[in-house]
Amino acid sequence: MERLWPADNSVIPIPQVAQVAQVIQLALAPVFLLTGIGAFLNVCAGRLARVIDRARVVEDRVLLTRGREHDRLVGEIRVLDRRISVVNIAIFLSVASACAVCLVVILLFASELVGAHLGNAIALLFITAMLLQAGAFGTFIIEIMLASRTIHIRNEVLFHKAESDDTSH
Repeated sequence: MERLWPADNSVIPIPQVAQVAQVIQLALAPVFLLTGIGAFLNVCAGRLARVIDRARVVEDRVLLTRGREHDRLVGEIRVLDRRISVVNIAIFLSVASACAVCLVVILLFASELVGAHLGNAIALLFITAMLLQAGAFGTFIIEIMLASRTIHIRNEVLFHKAESDDTSH
């Protein structure tokens, strides 16, 4: 078992309140970043829920249709399945980014507590967090593009003309 104090039995110096306050100030930016990542995850989860709800409706209708309508619904269910996968990737990347940010905060405090020089590790973790989050945003853009391609009102609905009701004359 490792000893928590050096071999010469001297006590590791406890950081002063001012030092801890400074570390807290340094940790605030990553903590705010976690808040933003959480909000983004909420948006992703909401989109995922809506896509899943739509997929359930389309799944039921696919089994009841034939012909052109069946083919259209099969195409839609394929796009919905792709969107589910893409949103899940964005969620995974965001959670990984959040974990890296948490490690940044932990290392900030640990480096102050034990007097270790962890600046390089902290910087690399922060860069990793940003790359992961950038990947999540990029993946989310792909999901938005997929959604915008499939959310078109069909021509038969756009140009549908109701038959006139001759009973009004």
